[in-house]
Amino acid sequence: MTKRYFITGTDTDVGKTLVICALIYAFQKQNKNIIAIKPIAAGCERIDGQLKNSDALEIIQALDASHSQKNHPYELINPISLQSAVAPHIAATEDVISLSVKSLQRSCNLPQFNQDYILVEGAGGWLVPLNETETMADFVVAESLDVILVVGMKLGCINHALLTIENIESRGLKLSGWVANCVDEEMMVLDDNIQTLCERIDSPLLGIIPFLIEGDNSDEKKRATLASTYVNIAPLI
Repeated sequence: MTKRYFITGTDTDVGKTLVICALIYAFQKQNKNIIAIKPIAAGCERIDGQLKNSDALEIIQALDASHSQKNHPYELINPISLQSAVAPHIAATEDVISLSVKSLQRSCNLPQFNQDYILVEGAGGWLVPLNETETMADFVVAESLDVILVVGMKLGCINHALLTIENIESRGLKLSGWVANCVDEEMMVLDDNIQTLCERIDSPLLGIIPFLIEGDNSDEKKRATLASTYVNIAPLI
């Protein structure tokens, strides 16, 4: 039976892509058949005549690293590419694209994948809008995906994490686990913050990823590979 996980974050720029790539490498190390996609990506650049997003390219790089199928088609991994680096519903309006839960379901077509594990990376935070009435969270409900929360460890993260989890659970969704990603190298009382979150979150802590300096594309692969050594996927298998 296929297990499907939606990776969301407490905010934008908290390391969702780093975590999803780390999970890809971790699953691959255990010879698990896995696919990962990023349905919507904003802030894309035109490369070889096609709008492409750096996060989606990192996912493809991770999938291709030790996957039986190489050269995953870009549009398979990121079906909706938006130009402006703003909230998806705003970028979609600028690009004259209509976003909705149903259009997102059609674009992703999750039933097409026969892998044992499917990872889906969100855009921005949990309640990022798709249009005037729907959010990314509504898509997760429609697809009945379990959720993995990336907590960007910085000042205010406890409140952000608990509010996000409250909304996830209020929708009848399962929080399968969370990852503490250290995005602030100088965060004070980091251990105390993580301990507080552990005491208040019922779902398992899948890992604590230390602060890792960002670099060029080749370094991103090294960062994700290193990050994979800090995550425990046992609760997800």
